[in-house]
Amino acid sequence: MTKKTMPPHEVRVRRVYEPPGPDDGTRLLVDRLWPRGLAKTDAVFDDWLKEAAPSAELRKWYGHDPGRYAAFADRYRAELAEPGSSAADALERLRTLAAEGTLTLLTATKDLEHSHPLVLAAEITESA
Repeated sequence: MTKKTMPPHEVRVRRVYEPPGPDDGTRLLVDRLWPRGLAKTDAVFDDWLKEAAPSAELRKWYGHDPGRYAAFADRYRAELAEPGSSAADALERLRTLAAEGTLTLLTATKDLEHSHPLVLAAEITESA
């Protein structure tokens, strides 16, 4: 018998500095580093899933250079697809959470259009 997976609910990407919305669902910080200027007492999210973020090496190579975004996205997808890796495990956890309800991926990144949570959101929804 094959395991039937539910299609994902909405997966959103927001900045961690924004106040939570009433329809955010499960809120997860998906950055490897703690957001600058955000006190831990002021942070509003359900969990911090560092393992879902790009590796330190990939993050440093990318440097938030929009000209490298396509190559960064490909390399990040490869990290997420690596069998047995913590990134692959984190992606599976996110897929499970997305099947249960709305999921909001939080990041400190200013440029959301060229951010890793967009790649992550696509991987969560495209695999359903």
